[in-house]
Amino acid sequence: MKTLFKLLLLELAVAAMLGSCTKIEGRRSSAPPVITLEQEEPIFRTKVNEPVTITPIVEHAGEDATYRWTLDGEVVGEELSFTYVGVTAGSAYLVFEVITDHGQAQLEIRIDVAPLKFPTITFVVPPQGFSLLQGEELPLQPAVNNAEGSTFSWQVNGVEVSTDQFYTFVGETVGEYAVTFTAANEDGTDTLSFTVRVCTQEQMAFTWQFEQTTYNVSLGRTVFIRPYAVGNAFDATYTFAVDGQPAEATAVDTRYAGGNPAFVFAYTPSAEGEHTVEVTMTNSYTTRTQTFTVNCCPPEGTYRRSSSGQAGWNRVYAFAAAPGQFVNEHYTALTMDEACAYADSRMAEQAYVSLGGFGGSLVVGFDHSIENDGGYNLRVEGNSFTNSSEPGIVWVMQDENGNGLPDDTWYELKGCEWGGAETRCDYAVTYYRPQAPGQPVSWSDNEGNTGQIDYLASFHRQDYYYPAWVEADSYTLVGRKLKPRTEMVSETFWKNQDYEWGYADNFSQTDRLSDDDNHNAGVNANHFKIDNAVTYDGRPANLRYIDFVKVQTGVNAKAGWLGEVSTEVFGIYDYNLLK
Repeated sequence: MKTLFKLLLLELAVAAMLGSCTKIEGRRSSAPPVITLEQEEPIFRTKVNEPVTITPIVEHAGEDATYRWTLDGEVVGEELSFTYVGVTAGSAYLVFEVITDHGQAQLEIRIDVAPLKFPTITFVVPPQGFSLLQGEELPLQPAVNNAEGSTFSWQVNGVEVSTDQFYTFVGETVGEYAVTFTAANEDGTDTLSFTVRVCTQEQMAFTWQFEQTTYNVSLGRTVFIRPYAVGNAFDATYTFAVDGQPAEATAVDTRYAGGNPAFVFAYTPSAEGEHTVEVTMTNSYTTRTQTFTVNCCPPEGTYRRSSSGQAGWNRVYAFAAAPGQFVNEHYTALTMDEACAYADSRMAEQAYVSLGGFGGSLVVGFDHSIENDGGYNLRVEGNSFTNSSEPGIVWVMQDENGNGLPDDTWYELKGCEWGGAETRCDYAVTYYRPQAPGQPVSWSDNEGNTGQIDYLASFHRQDYYYPAWVEADSYTLVGRKLKPRTEMVSETFWKNQDYEWGYADNFSQTDRLSDDDNHNAGVNANHFKIDNAVTYDGRPANLRYIDFVKVQTGVNAKAGWLGEVSTEVFGIYDYNLLK
């Protein structure tokens, strides 16, 4: 019995010892802790406001282990798991630490927070919505950033009519319709709502737009009064009056205009002084009259100024940039005066001034009149090179009224595309202010087209490409448009091929007066003859001198990832004083 009792005590002791050893081994380890993750790299990816939970694997931790998560030197967690929520895009670096009685370990973890890529709709809608005649179709083709993976919905009066990105509204019945377009993905939703009115002809409002209503012109010269856009004219007829007396409109050659305006009234004042021209439109539904003032100035030569010996411009009068990737970049200009000062200072340093997309322009003057000697008289510096021509139209003006301001008549210096089948005078593009930073700039033209100046976040990250000194939410630029010579060779290689002669920032083999290939994209120049100045109807202007020069981006095109085609100007000079 005594022996049996001893054996029983021995068994209980052994069992107790075994039980004690198992508990200690599960609670602590003599090895230092080791941290691993289920994935190979310590990098986690998420989106703004999307939580990501990290639970490392810790070996040899035991029950006595303590944990610590730090972010930017601050303790943010003391558990094995940690949930991070990034409120802004970027990278965050967390340090996870494990401490035991036998050592410690730490691991740096990177969290990449991507911005939300919710869809954003870009689409030009007139302030009063769309109007169309009964039976007409209205193609609706909005651009959507981050469209990939998005779903779309078009609703008319609350009823879904399409799930495609593009939709054509058919005006079957006269009335007013509420149209809503929605684009959505996992990150968010964007919605655009507008009104479409289906009208009879009588209900459609007549519209016409003019670039100017006041003209200054020398005695003996002609002004060509015309609209650059007319809407809903229907059976319109136009009548004219000069100083209150009916006047006949003589035939005008519009071959060189590249378009057929609703009317052109060519007026040559017979005497100096102020004259009034009235144009009246009459159709079956309404009558409209527009009044113009024509100031007939003294004959050419009255205000001619002698040469001073200074070849360069002496003042920038206007910098009417179109939107573009270089606009607002590294400079702030909130008024036209500030924009002109910026352009002047840039050219003084022989640095580029980008005119932006189509119609963007720069106007300069000189401290003397520049003589037309029949040869090259003007030098306009750009930075063209092989496969990189961004043609600018050059215009010239005399100070016909003698007030020292460029408010007289512009004459185009014709180039090789003058009279070409696809050139167009009075081409007009209206640009619209984006609703938020980082968005493209929408545009519409007077030919019924729409498009956008792309926002190139990889290269130019200023908030807006819309000129900061333009106060209005939209503005229109009018000028000569050339057929683009932009060509995509591959997805990564685009060409902006050169024009033979007659344009600024153009790698011409004729008027650069150089055979340098400019492979470093340095400053080089094109040269121009005042003798090439022409009137609207294609006749030689016969200018003996000029006082002002305007350079205007001449194409409406973009070259893929390179962005919009935009003329760059580095300086404008009287070449007579340099040759």
